[in-house]
Amino acid sequence: MKMTRTSSRKQQHVNISLTKDVSFRTKSSGFERWEFLHNALPELNLSDVDLSTVFLGKKIALPFIISSMTGGYAKAEWINRQLAEICAEKNIPLGVGSQRQASEDARYHRSFSVVREIASDIPIFGNIGAAEVAKLRDASPIMRLVDLIQADGFAVHLNPLQELLQPEGDTNFRGVLNGIELLAKLLPVPIIVKEIGAGISADVARRLIDVGVKIIDIAGAGGTSWAAVEIVRRKNREKNKTQRDRTRKKKVKGLNAEMFWDWGIPTVDALKSVCYLKNESPSLKVIASGGISNGIDCAKSIAFGADFTASAMVILQALAYGGIEAVLCLINQWEWEMKGTMFLTGSRSIADLQKQILYSKV
Repeated sequence: MKMTRTSSRKQQHVNISLTKDVSFRTKSSGFERWEFLHNALPELNLSDVDLSTVFLGKKIALPFIISSMTGGYAKAEWINRQLAEICAEKNIPLGVGSQRQASEDARYHRSFSVVREIASDIPIFGNIGAAEVAKLRDASPIMRLVDLIQADGFAVHLNPLQELLQPEGDTNFRGVLNGIELLAKLLPVPIIVKEIGAGISADVARRLIDVGVKIIDIAGAGGTSWAAVEIVRRKNREKNKTQRDRTRKKKVKGLNAEMFWDWGIPTVDALKSVCYLKNESPSLKVIASGGISNGIDCAKSIAFGADFTASAMVILQALAYGGIEAVLCLINQWEWEMKGTMFLTGSRSIADLQKQILYSKV
């Protein structure tokens, strides 16, 4: 059976992410510039440290989310099934990839719905792109996607950079904020608004808060560059087109998209500016993602004001090359590093960790 254009693109994204170096070249997330003040007298036992918290109304074991990755093609069912098994075992949340394909036809619905079949109790959230939200006139299309996975929340991903560079991208972003406001008012589950690796600024966050958004994933620059993923896709397409056109004696030259490879707000910079808004919007919950590579980065994110941390690509890579056991090993390592950081700063709880001060190394 022939794949749809959307399904094919989703599979290409995963394949490129696993086989090509699509990390930022000259820009880092910024965590390496900061460190904790060591507490030689923590006055607590390591066993006293409690990483548990609440996300989307459900208690979770640690403030870590396996973030939105994939869905909408045959192999995605296998990926999402295993991610759900991991999240169920660790009692942590899971976000599915963009459900745009599921809104187009029912062929790969199970690649999304399998997550709830496997993980009945964890927080799960759905996902759709901003350009699709701009077209909404009512919430019913999104409600169907919520029902498909019995979601506890629903994410709208802001990806203007990716759409700009995507050969078939949709750059009609006028009306996105109105669409988000509509969903915030009409959906029975909370709305999460997230970037996908270029960061959210304080100004954008404030506009989202003003229309009723209470959970923001800043998804800053420094980890996977989705600009790079699309640049690689664009090169592959142009190479194929050039080869075809050479047989017709026609020379083809594509656009140079390389200038945008490192575009974006570093994760720490986005995190600090958005978390500052909690002073005026105390109900705001912030997710830190974008280049988080260990449990100390997770702890630093919480100290900067985040409520949760999230990662996607390193999880996908571990799953692809080592299976479920490799991912569990990775998460267990990060959990131990985060717990150790809390012990060494005298932080008994996540709330205590949020009160810690980080010091610049420079």
